[in-house]
Amino acid sequence: MNRLIEAIATQGYFVWDDFLSPNEVSALRGSIPENWKKAKIGRNEQVMRESSIRSDKIQWLHRDLGQPVSLFLDKMEQIRLAANQAFFLGLFEYEAHFAKYEKGDFYQKHLDCFKGNENRRLTTVFYMNDEWAPEDGGELVVYDLDDQEIAKIPPKAGRLFVFLSEQFPHEVLPTNSERFSIAGWFRINGVKNNQLDIAH
Repeated sequence: MNRLIEAIATQGYFVWDDFLSPNEVSALRGSIPENWKKAKIGRNEQVMRESSIRSDKIQWLHRDLGQPVSLFLDKMEQIRLAANQAFFLGLFEYEAHFAKYEKGDFYQKHLDCFKGNENRRLTTVFYMNDEWAPEDGGELVVYDLDDQEIAKIPPKAGRLFVFLSEQFPHEVLPTNSERFSIAGWFRINGVKNNQLDIAH
């Protein structure tokens, strides 16, 4: 955890390999329900489907999905508490979904905070792809705010990538093999139209 906090403080992102053991990754992947939904872009009244921007399918995480999901969420809570203690971010909650990219799927370059509703502060991406090879594609490409590429991250099983949501545009390159991940966001307790902005 100390390495994560130090990396976020100095460069704004951190790659944590072997965040979960192979058995934990397998159990987590086995917890994914079957009723995938086409991913959307935007939030609240601006939500829309746009297959030219992203083509993955998603499933929201919740503790009712079983012990492996609860274990993952418990570890995310440890990160939330450590980040709040180190950076005074006021992170209030964590929302996350499973993501499935089938062959040819992608997600164009974007930021993880929405205009006028910038309450996502810290993004996590966790990968569940055994024996991923370079020819499988599907890398996460990360840019700085000047549009310079700073990292290309293969979706290797057990790898967690954590970064400041407002600082790093990123994209998922087209995948040549089925690809599974968990995308998550630590959010502040935003207020919009005099109502708390609580996820789903």
